[in-house]
Amino acid sequence: MSPLLTIAAAEAESPLIPPIPELVIGLLAFVIVFGFLAKKLLPNINKVLDERREAIEGGIEKADAAKTEAESVLEQYKAQLAEARHEAARLRQEATEQGTVIIQEMKAEGQRQREEIIAAGHTQIEADRKAAASALRQDVGKLATELAGKLVGESLEDHARQSRTIDRFLDELEDGAAKAEATR
Repeated sequence: MSPLLTIAAAEAESPLIPPIPELVIGLLAFVIVFGFLAKKLLPNINKVLDERREAIEGGIEKADAAKTEAESVLEQYKAQLAEARHEAARLRQEATEQGTVIIQEMKAEGQRQREEIIAAGHTQIEADRKAAASALRQDVGKLATELAGKLVGESLEDHARQSRTIDRFLDELEDGAAKAEATR
């Protein structure tokens, strides 16, 4: 074989162009496989893809609903928290006002008790002063009677006379003391 013939035969059988029977068999096999895939496998694939799309869309819708509900709950929580803070502030204010009122009442009660104690003390002091004045009067009277008896030289044991003398003497002393205070 000549080299030219081999080249011509090789050119007649191009490797890029397949032989007709192979081309027909390949095309027939392709149509059978494609038909099988289109009738059996493609509907199942589309069904699975539709289910996935619906699941994804349903999941997104559920997520959106959950997000909306969460935002709603958050707003309710914030409103309740604000209301609780407002209520706490109101209770604090009320407690402060009540505390102020109680303190004022306690101060007034303390003042009233202090005034009662002072009044009772003044009353007791006045009673003690009168008792002391009465006892002093008796002691001064007794001493004055004894002294007068020694000066006069006779006994002034008569009780009525003694009492009148003492009263007159003490009245004169009180009048003198009152006049001395008035001139000051």
